[in-house]
Amino acid sequence: MPLSMNREVFITCAVTGSGDTVSKSSHVPITPKQIAEAAVEAAKAGAAVIHCHVRDPETGAPSRRLDLYREVTDRIRSADIDIVLNLTAGMGGDLVFGNVESPLPVNEKFTDMAGATERVAHVADCLPEICTLDCGTMNFSLGDYVMTNTPSMLREMARQMTALGVRPEIEAFDTGHLWFAKQLAEEGLIEDPVLIQLCMGIPWGAPDDLNTYMAMVNNVPSNWTFSAFSIGRNAVAYPAAAVLAGGNVRVGLEDNLYIGKGQLATNGQLVEKAVGVIEGMGAKIIGPDEVRKKLKLTKR
Repeated sequence: MPLSMNREVFITCAVTGSGDTVSKSSHVPITPKQIAEAAVEAAKAGAAVIHCHVRDPETGAPSRRLDLYREVTDRIRSADIDIVLNLTAGMGGDLVFGNVESPLPVNEKFTDMAGATERVAHVADCLPEICTLDCGTMNFSLGDYVMTNTPSMLREMARQMTALGVRPEIEAFDTGHLWFAKQLAEEGLIEDPVLIQLCMGIPWGAPDDLNTYMAMVNNVPSNWTFSAFSIGRNAVAYPAAAVLAGGNVRVGLEDNLYIGKGQLATNGQLVEKAVGVIEGMGAKIIGPDEVRKKLKLTKR
């Protein structure tokens, strides 16, 4: 694929995620108020899209509570800055087996499996402009955890998202996930313009080396819009890789806690650093209104 740099770039900031990061950085927002404040901070730094999970306000653990999503949504929509809201729909597919000798019964403490309608309930309630759809099943991180998204589940979730008028953002962790995304598009379950997030470096999906990254990019149809990110130490380098390959940028404390070696970051600092990289390459940062026009989003 010839190099085709993107000259008009939007930034997504994933402000909190669901990982075990709260104990590692005091900057990771936990409560709805903190998550909304992080969203506003990132938007003022240059992010057009804010990607949100919610957490239990008491423990910081990941949550699927509708009231928390509603409070985050209301706080962001009442903020003094325009933001394209992107809510996760990745929760509810966590399968944790017992152990290597007795995989069944599953570990009920950490397993969280929900039906399609329940997994999309907060999307139906809050009606964000975008919500994520993790487009495949994979071994995820360490131990006996499997991120579970069957073809039937994905088809039904995609159908419900499209019926709600919410743009799915396909999260692709490997090339097979892009293959299935094409199938969803072929079946009319997701509509143009298709939006893809290339999720690099997550164990045990696609590693974030450039050969694998370009294999992912080369499997994205030319008329689709994509963003890309990596987690951990390579996260701060990926804005350049994303833009050079024709994509958009994602940063945030869901993916990376550091702005430099040993320096804990805020979401705003990660966005500011990405803005510097993008503009230093000669590209323009586009805002929420331009993103809405590009992706045909419905503003609520």
